[in-house]
Amino acid sequence: QVQLVESGGGLVEPGGSLRLSCTTSGHSSTLKSMAWFRQASGKEREYVSVGTPGGGRIIKLSVKDRFTITRDNNTVWLQLNSLEPEATARYFCAARLDGPTTTKPDDYPFWGRGTQVTVSA
Repeated sequence: QVQLVESGGGLVEPGGSLRLSCTTSGHSSTLKSMAWFRQASGKEREYVSVGTPGGGRIIKLSVKDRFTITRDNNTVWLQLNSLEPEATARYFCAARLDGPTTTKPDDYPFWGRGTQVTVSA
């Protein structure tokens, strides 16, 4: 069973930065896709970025100039820069063992509990 733990969230002022981390355990070989999703209060969960073992990346168009995903084996990070209040949400790390790269939450069987990001003055 793959276990994921996110960290790095917090309260930051508009324009600030955070670096989210996701570490894994319970699986020795390289995971296929590792992704970041977020869910704001009252809204559906949406993908933010996906990283693959080969260095491939997908990032949501609305944040591609401010957010960066990096990955080293089964650890993944999400750098959040120039944060805006609209980025306030709980950020989740997710992973899958195989299959094509995907941005659909339902395609990911393994999830962390999330880390809260709040952007406010």
